Amino acid sequence: MSVEVSNVEPKEVWKNFVLLNEVPRPSKKEDRVIEFLISFATKNNLMYKQDEVGNLVILKESTHDMITRETVVLQSHVDMVHEKNNDVEFDFLNSGIKMYVDGDWVKADGTTLGADNGLGVAAIMAILESNEISHPKIEALFTIDEETGMTGALNLSDTILTGKILLNLDTEEDDEICVGCAGGIDITMSKNYPLQELKEDEINVKILLNGLTGGHSGAEIHKGLGNSNKILFELIQKLNSDFDVKICSIDGGGLRNAIPRESSAIISFDEDNLNSFKKIMKNTSQTLVAEFKETDDNINLEFELLENRFQTLGVTESKELINAINECPNGVFEMSENIDGLVETSNNLANIRLIEGKLKIQCLTRSSSENSKDKLSKIISKIFENIGCDCKFSGGYPGWEPNLNSATLKEVKDSYITLFSSEPKVNVIHAGLECGIIGSHYPEMDMISFGPTILGAHSPDEKASISSTQKFWRFFREILSNIPEKVN
Repeated sequence: MSVEVSNVEPKEVWKNFVLLNEVPRPSKKEDRVIEFLISFATKNNLMYKQDEVGNLVILKESTHDMITRETVVLQSHVDMVHEKNNDVEFDFLNSGIKMYVDGDWVKADGTTLGADNGLGVAAIMAILESNEISHPKIEALFTIDEETGMTGALNLSDTILTGKILLNLDTEEDDEICVGCAGGIDITMSKNYPLQELKEDEINVKILLNGLTGGHSGAEIHKGLGNSNKILFELIQKLNSDFDVKICSIDGGGLRNAIPRESSAIISFDEDNLNSFKKIMKNTSQTLVAEFKETDDNINLEFELLENRFQTLGVTESKELINAINECPNGVFEMSENIDGLVETSNNLANIRLIEGKLKIQCLTRSSSENSKDKLSKIISKIFENIGCDCKFSGGYPGWEPNLNSATLKEVKDSYITLFSSEPKVNVIHAGLECGIIGSHYPEMDMISFGPTILGAHSPDEKASISSTQKFWRFFREILSNIPEKVN
């Protein structure tokens, strides 16, 4: 299956992408992929070094025609998001990604593809192993744990790099040059509940909501994609307004940086209310199909009457939890006043688990404004503190302030115009890039981000455009050939 991908042009990039995707590379468990890259460096007689946290830098001297140019840092992260369709059996920790070609797209078989940011890694590898491409001295920086906290960039050594120009290859539209991004913070709410036995006249029902599209919780948060956690609890609130509902368990969503696609809950209520329940379920299902036909056309709502009798939260505790989840902001919170069409602040209600009375809720709040990020995170924490939850903030990282007067930006724009006879879009994105964090370690470094077109990142629908990757590869090499002379 993946052999087919190896033969796609540019072969030097796709070949390395296939090899990379044979190596499991979950966030926080990047040892195997770092070993793979060290082996690659050794094979190509390249020096390398690591910092204490595990980020890897592979060094390559300039070609003879570019000795006087500035050293350039080429940067991508090595970890990938692990998401799969519910009906797919796949072991991310021990299996390579199964890929195939579908027209102009490379896709994975029911899982995330890993093009985010694997294509960037593969392109850097292609430069490092080439004996024909002109380039200045290169410091290839491969960071760890970008997808679940950016801890690699946050803990990057302040002395491991010498380059003054950084090219980040993690933008996902081939006509965009990114010069700024949002920062983020993780919010985790937890609480232990006492449980009650089910009464004789009560029944347990499992509600399942699935088939949603999902996607990147930053770059796609403005698209109106359904959040399965939010939709499920809007439904449960409807039920609770008609009759008392008690919560037994919740299993909703996945990673913080992915819009949740599937959620389920086991609830209990008096058996006399079963007909009302079925009526609300039927009406809600029809409403959801109509409401999300443009964004989530496979949305599915179903239920199952359970024979087993599960313990529940009390009526009051259930109502408080239902209300809190519905009050929690989700999606776009504020738009930028300075940049048209840019989401300034958002929240992703990413993961809800209630197992044997132990509740854990995870959100990822993003903003290009530290004040707005702080305001929204306090709103969210206050909602859950009011029902007795313990709220913790972690994994905070800064945004990347745009520099529209950047000399590197001018060179990159000129390269794009030379190749494609049109102006690229210069954007700030509502997603986390490592540039802002790397910039906090190297304040004098001039940075831009670009990359090939990738759709559906962080979901099993992720796909990478073949023609766009060809365009990106030309663009990348043109940029390297135009790196400016060293400034004495």
